[in-house]
Amino acid sequence: MPRPRESAFPPGIARDDSDDELGDEDHPWEWIHQSARTTSPSQDRPEATRKRKRELDEAPQGRIVGARMGSFECYVGDCVLLKAEGSHEAWVGIITEFLDSDEDGDKAANFLWFSSEKEIRNRDKKRTDALQSELYITPSSDINPLASINGKATVLSHRRFFERYPNGRIPRTSPGYNKTFLCRRGCNTRTATYTDELVWEDVYQGREEDIASLLELVESGTRATRRRRKADDGALEAAFIAGHEGDVDHDGDDDGARQSRRPAASTPRKKQRTTKIVTPSNRKVVLKKALEFTPLATRTLSPSHHQNSPFQIARAQLHVASVPTSLPCRESEFSLVYSHLEAAITDGSGACIYISGTPGTGKTATVREVVSRLDEAVRLDELDDFIFVEINGMKITDPHQSYSLLWEALRDQRVSPSQALDLLEREFNNPSPRRVPCVVLMDELDQLVTKNQSVMYNFFNWPGLRHSRLIVLAVANTMDLPERTLSNKISSRLGLTRITFPGYNHEQLMKIIQSRLEGVPGHIVEPDAVQFASRKVAAVSGDARRALDICRRAVELAEAEAKGADASEPSTPSKKNKDSATASEKKKGSRGRVTIATVKRAINEATSSPLQQYLRALPYASKLVLAALLVRNQRTGLTDSTYGDVQEELRRALVLDASSKRVKLLTAGPEADSNGIRRKQDLTALSRATGISAAAVDLTGAGIIILEGQRPERPSKIRLAVGDEEVKLAFRDDPEIKALGIAF
Repeated sequence: MPRPRESAFPPGIARDDSDDELGDEDHPWEWIHQSARTTSPSQDRPEATRKRKRELDEAPQGRIVGARMGSFECYVGDCVLLKAEGSHEAWVGIITEFLDSDEDGDKAANFLWFSSEKEIRNRDKKRTDALQSELYITPSSDINPLASINGKATVLSHRRFFERYPNGRIPRTSPGYNKTFLCRRGCNTRTATYTDELVWEDVYQGREEDIASLLELVESGTRATRRRRKADDGALEAAFIAGHEGDVDHDGDDDGARQSRRPAASTPRKKQRTTKIVTPSNRKVVLKKALEFTPLATRTLSPSHHQNSPFQIARAQLHVASVPTSLPCRESEFSLVYSHLEAAITDGSGACIYISGTPGTGKTATVREVVSRLDEAVRLDELDDFIFVEINGMKITDPHQSYSLLWEALRDQRVSPSQALDLLEREFNNPSPRRVPCVVLMDELDQLVTKNQSVMYNFFNWPGLRHSRLIVLAVANTMDLPERTLSNKISSRLGLTRITFPGYNHEQLMKIIQSRLEGVPGHIVEPDAVQFASRKVAAVSGDARRALDICRRAVELAEAEAKGADASEPSTPSKKNKDSATASEKKKGSRGRVTIATVKRAINEATSSPLQQYLRALPYASKLVLAALLVRNQRTGLTDSTYGDVQEELRRALVLDASSKRVKLLTAGPEADSNGIRRKQDLTALSRATGISAAAVDLTGAGIIILEGQRPERPSKIRLAVGDEEVKLAFRDDPEIKALGIAF
């Protein structure tokens, strides 16, 4: 396997040695209390050390001022190295206080961190005069176990460092290699702001009382995180409705992962090189280098720039993949998602947010819009930087590939899923004080469920870890997916932050369609037609995509009608009676306009497609298989089921329809009565009827379902090969399906 690329932002300082100051043996850590602290360990003799330990055992317990592991001791105010387990990188920090136990019950300490210039992600504001061993003191602090301490570090001023190392480089053979650093500025790495140049020995002398003044100096000299002014719901909703160019569409579940809109990195263009050759006649022949073609930037043009017909403009704006200027009817959900995300990014903490709702209700679109607004706040220096990555369960062949996608977003390294899992475990379980928050959008969550549910468990468990700063937005189509599908240990990690997106009602659908039609010349779509389409869709599913598709098809029909009328219009008026002329004028006035009749034709086409006609003409056994499969999918929230599970659903439905004469069409054995109806106690055998198995095989051959191995056996996987909305629409008014107690 090729070695992965180096990370663009290494998290710490490279370290070749390991625990050299702490010795080879792993001794338990012991506290050093204020009453027991005497002279420095380096000045102690062995006899004095033993005497001091005896005094420590006999002395009363005072305030903790230090810790000891074997012969190694560290105290409050010391600069130490901290190393991540299994890694060759270390961090430098100042011990500000010791804690008797952390969240895991281990002895711990609070560290004030130093940062290297490589850890500052804002390249526009990063200083360019950083030296090789230079560190910046930051206002960031973090609690870590004492087991992560890897030795002492020495921090010097610029003058003292060059007095000790005149060429600015520490020899590898020197005892201070990778342990001695210079510090001449403070820095807030998240806002990329610096203090004025300082002399380290003047501002900090390693004493405990110097820590507060040092922290105050750094905080006053740099700009801390600026929290956005808390706006009321009306102001936030007004800003959300106002929108801006480049927002996403209403379709929250369409393809296309939206990236966080950061300014693209640019590289300087090289000048075109020329080669001059002198010939024997002293004439200079200039050979120009071949032209190098670079891709042009993509320009986004509104439909009015390249479409003249109002029908073309309307069709383009009603397309579900078009980009509207705003997302109406989702103001409250936008405010909830925005507030939770902003708080988590500002606090640098992990979080899990579960977002549910039926398809086409704008879940993913709202999340992308929130991320877009937060990214805009980052560019305006109103919010700390963050990383955004979208993982769509429908776009990856294996749920474990989500590990690789997340690691690539964090470190720009492409690795295998198993290697990415190991790296992510190490990343989130070990200290990294300047880690940038990462927002992960897990769309189509039901497609990421595995047999042992390990992918779900890891993604919902990592945000709860102390060092992760991972924010997971889980988007699914069912509200109770965690309780019905996931185990208790996974659903409990989702927490209480759950946001539900209800289906659009007819008024909201009208507002969505009308917002798409703003600016279309000619008013070719009548308001009554928009209201009729909205009511029809709201009565079935409340899916904004379906409403847009119906209106778009109605515009296409009106455009074809207008073109046909223009082609057949006579050049001279014909002689007709007055009533015929009046009717003709009315008909002519309605041509080229989307009316209620046009919308009805569009709806009839949607329900009279070849697929719909085929589904309605299926035999009773085939309808039973599809209805049972659809009910099973709704019950579990998963698209994949087994043939045995479908048989169980079918058996429950047939028990409700035991009195129907249609049951005899499945199979008629000697145990059936004269009317061909089985007795109720024999209905359990119906699920294994040959008619059902043959129906499943026929549906597989027609491409309606996917049956594993095309064998109707109980463990065989089965799933729909067509949209579930198509099946619901075909069986919605079917009396045979309604008799089973199944309503779509």
